[in-house]
Amino acid sequence: MNSAFLLALSFFMGALLGVFYFGGLWLTIKRLPHSQQPTILSLGSFFARSLVCILGFYLIIGSGIEALLLCLAGFVLTKIALIRRLSLRSKMEAH
Repeated sequence: MNSAFLLALSFFMGALLGVFYFGGLWLTIKRLPHSQQPTILSLGSFFARSLVCILGFYLIIGSGIEALLLCLAGFVLTKIALIRRLSLRSKMEAH
């Protein structure tokens, strides 16, 4: 497999993991006020999201440190993008 393709795929996988983790966190927070068992919801969501992300990072690390760093960059940049998008949306709804 081409090295550049593998690195691009690692970044994309990091972005997907970020969408999964932080999107799941956002959905969990939205459901908490209506949950009859918020502790179970919070902990269950945290452990499920963490397990998937740890597994994803574990699979990527087999491709080398460069791939892991790009995966992490995709994860963090997705977090930043989601925060900006959600904060812009909340500002627009407030006006």
